[in-house]
Amino acid sequence: DTSNLAEHQWAMVFDLRRCDGCGQCSKACSKMHYLSAGQEWIKVYQAQSSPGQKYNLPRPCMQCENPPCLRVCPVGATYRAADGVVLVDQTICIGCRLCIGACPYEARYFNWTDPPPVPSTLAKPRPEWPVPQLRGTVGKCVFCVHNVRVGKLPGCIEACSMEAIYMGDLNTDLATNGHETVQLSRLIKDNDATRLKEELNTQPRVYYI
Repeated sequence: DTSNLAEHQWAMVFDLRRCDGCGQCSKACSKMHYLSAGQEWIKVYQAQSSPGQKYNLPRPCMQCENPPCLRVCPVGATYRAADGVVLVDQTICIGCRLCIGACPYEARYFNWTDPPPVPSTLAKPRPEWPVPQLRGTVGKCVFCVHNVRVGKLPGCIEACSMEAIYMGDLNTDLATNGHETVQLSRLIKDNDATRLKEELNTQPRVYYI
């Protein structure tokens, strides 16, 4: 039932002060979605601030409100669900890879090879649960909406021992890292959270502290 999806508008917050760059979020995501080697739907970069301070920067799909990937898709395989999550229908995707070029966050991956084998009980791929991935199509982070929509947490958050990742709902104005629940707007405002490449007006739904 998708009639009440718009009641929630999902967002994510990364508290980079807590992130130690361990990469467990990335490993958990790849394992959960049976991704091929080299596919990291949440990739952890080593970054450096202008004063020269090093920090870790996990990068999932930004779930943009104004997604460039969606606009360039010639067949409508990329679409935005009512709860704000950008999804790919791999049964429609023709593998042209225009979306990969359009994404300013490098958050999309082409399936060059067949994915690892998936238990037959899980192998019912759909945009919200794209497992297994289809060779010749594009895949990316989907905010684990198959979990989030039923009140569970994304794999990356469950795996984060530093409690650095929050799943938030812009409508209810709540966010949780699995250990504490906080007011989302306050978490963003009080900590001067930013979004990557805001000047591009993609309006990402991923915030960084």
